Amino acid sequence: MKTLIRITLIAAVAAATSLNLIAQSAKGAPWIDLFDGKSIASWVVRGGSAKYHVDQGMIIGTTVEKSKNTFLCPPRDYADFELQLDVKCDPELNSGIQIRSHVYEKKTPLASKQNQLRDKGEVYGYQCEITTSSKGTAGNFWDEARWTKWHDDLTKKPGATAAFKDGEWNHYRIVAQGDRIRSWVNGVACADFRDTLDASGFIGLQVHSVAAGKGPYQVRWKNIKIRELRADEIVK
Repeated sequence: MKTLIRITLIAAVAAATSLNLIAQSAKGAPWIDLFDGKSIASWVVRGGSAKYHVDQGMIIGTTVEKSKNTFLCPPRDYADFELQLDVKCDPELNSGIQIRSHVYEKKTPLASKQNQLRDKGEVYGYQCEITTSSKGTAGNFWDEARWTKWHDDLTKKPGATAAFKDGEWNHYRIVAQGDRIRSWVNGVACADFRDTLDASGFIGLQVHSVAAGKGPYQVRWKNIKIRELRADEIVK
């Protein structure tokens, strides 16, 4: 009798464990902290020479005169994912979050402007905009250093152009899944578009270039986390 009870308990535990694993699989991968609040030693700086450091659990990016747009990037690429972070940007500075991005391996002419070359090492790809609310583009995606276009039109989306709060911490959420890319700023739905150019690439935190005699300005990030998605996972 005791043996039967033991076998039954083992079977029940195994079944519960199996169901739990299935449930976890259905939900997709767990959240991972991209930034531990302490170090960016494994991250890579691309594109320019702006400065990044860690202070009080934040990554702080600081402009440098004559530097090109600069990006601090986690050490690996991502394809389908949900990314969340908080950002606070000096109102005088423009910033952004690169996703599925790459660098030019050599001097490359733009397809839309053959007389304009992009430098080796310059970052290109989808950039979720961080800028003042008056511009109405925060949360939209700019095609950085490539086609020079916006991927969506936020003026057609009530509330989207006013979602960003100047001089405050703003919460960004980005979902890239298959050919569909979406963003939210402070919980407000912003960009939602489809594009097949890039299925994967690196993530980057931008410090924009500044004019001579301007700055230094800063942008701060914290609570940076990501979870990878299955192609068939439903994300609202």
